[in-house]
Amino acid sequence: MAFGAIRKFPIEVTSSLRPQRAIGVSIPFNAPDVFKLTYTTKDQLKSNILNYFLTNRGERVFNPTFGSNIRNYLFEQLTNETYDGLEFMIQEDMKRYFPNVTVNKLEIFGFEDSNTLQVDISYSVKDFGITDQITLTI
Repeated sequence: MAFGAIRKFPIEVTSSLRPQRAIGVSIPFNAPDVFKLTYTTKDQLKSNILNYFLTNRGERVFNPTFGSNIRNYLFEQLTNETYDGLEFMIQEDMKRYFPNVTVNKLEIFGFEDSNTLQVDISYSVKDFGITDQITLTI
């Protein structure tokens, strides 16, 4: 996460034929050359949020507090308290690591038979009017 970032889109596509400069890599890594580049702030923000939630705390070298412990909820019994705790954790993590992002809608679905959680996050960026949605299946 960048600190003291300027409140404007740093780089956007300037030509419809070929973008000039990439600003990051997309997640998941599934392009023919392993890395698929992102050329818009919207795409890179989505990749950053996915990267955060797919990283466990303690996995990032020199930043042990980065990452979400969302996988810890995978084998918990799915009760209202579990859903409330998970929702609170996601809201607090978004406020801490993505302060310019507002969570508009957060839905959590648990599938006990297959031991999976599905988290749908609809969000917007405060100053830019960007809205998008992420679906995590763990």
